[in-house]
Amino acid sequence: MFNISKVELDWGGRKLLIETGKVARQADGAVMISYGESAVLCTAVAAKSPKPGIDFFPLTVHYQEKTFATGKIPGGFFKREGRPTEKEVLTSRLIDRPIRPLFADSFRNETQVIATVLSHDFENDPDIVALVGASAALTLSGIPFLGPIGAARVGYIDGQYVLNPTAAQLEVSKLDLIVAGTVDAVLMVESEAHELSEEIMLGAVMFGHRGFQPVIEAIIRLAERAAKEPMVTIENPHYATAVGLMVAGGIEAELQTAYGERIKQARYEKVGAVKKKAQALVAEAKLDNTAVSDAFKGLESKVVRGNILKTGLRIDGRDTKTVRPIVAEVGVLPRAHGAALFTRGETQALVVTTLGTGQDEQIIDALTGEYREHFMLHYNFPPYSVGEAGRMGSPGRREIGHGKLAWRAIRPLLPSKTDFPYTLRVVSEITESNGSSSMATVCGTSLSLMDAGVPLKAPCAGIAMGLIKEDDGFAVLSDILGDEDHLGDMDFKVAGTANGVTSLQMDIKITGITEEIMKIALAQARDGRHHILGEMEKAMTSARSGVKQNAPRITVIQIPKDKIREVIGTGGKVIREITEKTGCKIDIEDDGTIKVASTEQSASDAAIQWIKSITSEPEVGMIYKGKVVKAVDFGAFVNFFGARDGLVHISELAARRVNKVTDVVAEGQEVRVKVLGIDERGKVRLSMKAVDQATGEDISNRPAEATPAE
Repeated sequence: MFNISKVELDWGGRKLLIETGKVARQADGAVMISYGESAVLCTAVAAKSPKPGIDFFPLTVHYQEKTFATGKIPGGFFKREGRPTEKEVLTSRLIDRPIRPLFADSFRNETQVIATVLSHDFENDPDIVALVGASAALTLSGIPFLGPIGAARVGYIDGQYVLNPTAAQLEVSKLDLIVAGTVDAVLMVESEAHELSEEIMLGAVMFGHRGFQPVIEAIIRLAERAAKEPMVTIENPHYATAVGLMVAGGIEAELQTAYGERIKQARYEKVGAVKKKAQALVAEAKLDNTAVSDAFKGLESKVVRGNILKTGLRIDGRDTKTVRPIVAEVGVLPRAHGAALFTRGETQALVVTTLGTGQDEQIIDALTGEYREHFMLHYNFPPYSVGEAGRMGSPGRREIGHGKLAWRAIRPLLPSKTDFPYTLRVVSEITESNGSSSMATVCGTSLSLMDAGVPLKAPCAGIAMGLIKEDDGFAVLSDILGDEDHLGDMDFKVAGTANGVTSLQMDIKITGITEEIMKIALAQARDGRHHILGEMEKAMTSARSGVKQNAPRITVIQIPKDKIREVIGTGGKVIREITEKTGCKIDIEDDGTIKVASTEQSASDAAIQWIKSITSEPEVGMIYKGKVVKAVDFGAFVNFFGARDGLVHISELAARRVNKVTDVVAEGQEVRVKVLGIDERGKVRLSMKAVDQATGEDISNRPAEATPAE
């Protein structure tokens, strides 16, 4: 019934098994792939004919995690998986990025890759498994995919690279890097690092590239036995005609003139006018719209790329290494806890930091279990940032991906929760865009956090690099424009401090780049990053001392673990009363750590004193402020230590004979008392006459003559 083919190898000390022919047999390509005990079903399906009227490749990738993979039942009312989690979105992008450049240029058939996590062993992250499985499914499918590709995760522990580190190893690793590529070259890199040098980062990329070569060989062996016949792809027959008509009509020369305009909006208007002329020029020939669009893109690419390689000058007149003018400002919003406006050329990010307490932490229900995140970075890209009127809605894959890239760059530089016990939320609003807004977000986030008083280990900046590569040479571009990203061959983003790299992301649109090009790009990026850090220092060099006036102030105290129940009270009664009466936010942890937050120091002091009065005992001989809660014939009961009351006997009210308690005190009156003693039942004896009620001084040892007369 089944025609099963499989390959197996030892990879990084664990078994990798790829099997096809048993599950999802109606898909064009399907593999069940497992690594350790993490298993993913990967499928690839393409439509049998091109999607009409489109000038792009309609590829969609869906990575999905089923909670049964770890023996869990989903939360929520419906008890089933819902909208994609952040991890699912990011992994979908991770798979999409290295496979997209490897499809045949003329292929326009709608294609879908689905990776479904069926088992997770809590040691081997399914993301690498899914990426390798997607490559295998496409290689077997007959879809015109110029693979296979391999992928690997690289750690850096005790000065040594580690191939596919486990979850436990990643906890102590200074690097979490994912690299994907072909036999000859690297296609994609995604990483988070702890200020590592460019040499270590490049070494990690090449270590990972060597590490996944056995996987590529295994996929090829499987394809030799189980791959389907290749699909036939047909070049657009109208393409050459469209190019010829445009060239004959002078469109190429007019594009040269249009791209001589250095202001983005004006340039777009001129290029748009040339495109309309091109469309009108070929309309009579009744050519396919896709051919017209592809031909115009081809001429654009020829003009922009040719100018850079021939002259060394770019669209806006810069050379290949110059970074656009930078203006960095902090404190731009009066009520924000921290705010920065970072402008680089025609790219601008308004980045705002909000400080919160433990109650504001994000609770994440991941496949491996629930955890709390105290640092959030949200990136928004409104349509006005590129001068368009567009749809507004929830963040898409791009917004989530860009936000996570900036998050990875900043996270290694954050202080520990012990040193800075705040929840941090950063929001980056991209107000202008022509170039890398994610790297502007990194720069703006660094400034915004420092403006909020967050003691970062060092300021952080990011820069996006580009590449123009032809048979006769290449050029690496610093701080790329939007057009250079669109028409170029590489998007290489590097973020870090003056000491080293904290994040590296690379996407390639061609079949890969060499170690030499990556080395040049990293060195050029380092110079650009240092320049940007210098410009940022004009606004702020380090975190301000203390948080701003309107930000919460968090005070951390420690109480005995056996006193936690008393502070919380029955059904939370006590802690509720403290928060309601003081207005503070209070977080209590299982180890007895209590965090008290308020914008008013007096409120924090009151709450802390209240808590201490519950968890500690009054000391004999100490003087306390209190309030008379009840007057009786034999004395007055005074609330003097949190909820603790004590008795001032009538003989201890004053240094004279007192006939009636109410002659000296009244209920609600504030008094000063000295603790005389505590009996075995916990009852407290207090004295007022031992204390100067005006100054709080202990006068119990004064000579008799110094005591005021009756």
